[in-house]
Amino acid sequence: MSSSARPSPAAPAVTGETVVQELPWRWSVQGRIFLIGGLGFMFDAWDVTLNGVMIPLLTEEWGLSRADAAWIGTANLIGMAVGAFVWGTIADRIGRKAAFTWTLLIFSVFTLAGALTDSLLWFAVFRFLAGIGLGGTIPVDYALVGEFTPKRLRGRVLTAMDGWWPIGAALCGVVSAWLVGTWGDWRLPLLAMVLPALLVFLVRLGIPESPLYLMSRGREVDARRVIDGMVERTGAERRDYVMPAVEPRRSGAGSALTSQLAAVWRFSPRITAAAWLLFVAIMLIYYIALQWLPTFLIEAGFEQSRAFITTSGMAAAGLVGVVVSAVLVEVTGRRWLLGVSAVVAASLLVWLASVLGVPGAALPLVLAYGFVVQIAIPVLYTYVSELYPTTLRASGFGWASAASRVGAGLGPLFFVGTLVPALGLPGAFAVTAVLVLLAVAVMFAWAPETRGRALEVAED
Repeated sequence: MSSSARPSPAAPAVTGETVVQELPWRWSVQGRIFLIGGLGFMFDAWDVTLNGVMIPLLTEEWGLSRADAAWIGTANLIGMAVGAFVWGTIADRIGRKAAFTWTLLIFSVFTLAGALTDSLLWFAVFRFLAGIGLGGTIPVDYALVGEFTPKRLRGRVLTAMDGWWPIGAALCGVVSAWLVGTWGDWRLPLLAMVLPALLVFLVRLGIPESPLYLMSRGREVDARRVIDGMVERTGAERRDYVMPAVEPRRSGAGSALTSQLAAVWRFSPRITAAAWLLFVAIMLIYYIALQWLPTFLIEAGFEQSRAFITTSGMAAAGLVGVVVSAVLVEVTGRRWLLGVSAVVAASLLVWLASVLGVPGAALPLVLAYGFVVQIAIPVLYTYVSELYPTTLRASGFGWASAASRVGAGLGPLFFVGTLVPALGLPGAFAVTAVLVLLAVAVMFAWAPETRGRALEVAED
């Protein structure tokens, strides 16, 4: 038979994950999920910022020492570290929608519980428990939103998710100042957190389960129902598709955390090491600035009110950084934008520390740092969420986030207690800048670029 008479090979079958990731963007479909997921992220920022509100209020209300008051934030941060890996793992087991609902409910309930106690011990316990729910919102949010977003827009949409953070932080400050200033009761900012509980009902009504998650668990009928519904609502062309061959995983609840952690490292030790190091290094410099910059400014001669306003300016500049990050992430790719912005942000802190006593120089550098670091953080979240397949996406992100929370909890103690006395503030920030450089170098050596890459349902 001549070559011209041979039948042409069959075209490769279109998979369900391809259909989802090639759908047109519609605000009534994927946009609704972005908005509801973003609101969860906004309340995450609100609750984190609430620590900074509660510390001075309760110090005055209960006559706390600085060491005792520190437990208000520390307990919450430790809870967030636990919640990040626990809920990331649970989301890969029970689904994104269910996990997202529970994380919001837990941090809402225990934040409200804090308003009912007059004991520092119980307040710290409730902040720890709220942190467990709070720590789970970020990895679950990013997995949920990313798996519904078209491939061509995923980088920008996930990067734009971080824009909810400065909105939540600003709302916390404004609402808390108004409530306390008007009625003078420290409990009212906590009671305002009833709003996330209302969000739970919106989640139940407005978000289907992730079709990529359903495929990864072998739930073909449920996955097809969600995909077909999205095709209809977006007005996309109907086409036949097949499901990937994935065996549903079964394991006991007691082994879930350890098995998912092992699976994350087994998937790629190099990618996981790079992800953890990036999270620890970048989030360490962010939390040091967020928690200690007002103190450093006051020690340098700034009035207290001016120090707080200057730090608020850092957060406001960050919102512009998120916008720039969302615009550039699909142009430059993830690695270059993350690497350059992280190194520049760390360098700006070294420069800021060297001129901290000069207000005319310090303010522009504070604003510049707030702008640049919020270019880096959204790309970090987007990038790490794309490095793992669907079966490990939430837990891979969650474990990396947990590592950063531990670093953010312990790192500032070493930074302030050891590095600053030994090396001075510029020298201490230089050490953190070297850590960021190391993390970026490891990323380029061990982790791939993910721009334009389809999300994978299962490990290769």
